[in-house]
Amino acid sequence: MRGWQSYASEWLDTLVVAISVAMAFRAYFYEPFNIPTGSMQPTLWGYHTTAGTEKGAWDAFPLSVFKWAWCGESVVEHKASASGLARFRNRGDGFADVAVGVSPKTFKVPTDALEQIAGRTYRKGETVWKGTVATGDFIFVNRWLWNFRKPRDGEVMIFSTTGIERLPQGTHYIKRMKATPGETYELEHPVEGRPAVVTMGEDEYFACGDNFGNSNDSRYWGPVPGANLRGVGSFVFWPFNGWRTIR
Repeated sequence: MRGWQSYASEWLDTLVVAISVAMAFRAYFYEPFNIPTGSMQPTLWGYHTTAGTEKGAWDAFPLSVFKWAWCGESVVEHKASASGLARFRNRGDGFADVAVGVSPKTFKVPTDALEQIAGRTYRKGETVWKGTVATGDFIFVNRWLWNFRKPRDGEVMIFSTTGIERLPQGTHYIKRMKATPGETYELEHPVEGRPAVVTMGEDEYFACGDNFGNSNDSRYWGPVPGANLRGVGSFVFWPFNGWRTIR
């Protein structure tokens, strides 16, 4: 008769194999990424808000869980825990921590809500912000395609920031590829004090956000080295009501 140790060993072996397959799939085929900011709108959405939304039937538990799972949205209301001026700290992940007056208590909102909050004073218990908070798109990045052909202009590129000056290190950005090695690109939206026409060197790529007015991209810090490229944006897999291929 088989003991529990035998069954446990089989389950452990199966679990190890499953994890190994998942890690290999992520490393060599399709890797998931979350879009935190609005630099690629309207192609891809980061965390964003709609102010003033009132709670409805679908915003009460447990229906709120199903609503969030389907469309990545929730309705929130944040009240001031003290009287005073609203203060905020940008977290760098698409959100900002907000506090009011001398209270140490904070709440977080997507950064696009800050213009409605920053610089205003509130009374204790007053609503600071309420509305809908929508989750940024979750996408799969194709890691294998560029092993068989070279990157092309217009593709949505994901790259590592490691080694790129003036960028936070150890994270990833997602932008649209505007120029590949050897190409000259006349910027559609140049920035003051920076070149309006750029030519890529060997193994250099120029990356811009689709939302030119709110994108920290190659116009400010230069081209992306080829060694930093991770893959091309393939499709949005969550929220479920936003399934689509990325173009």
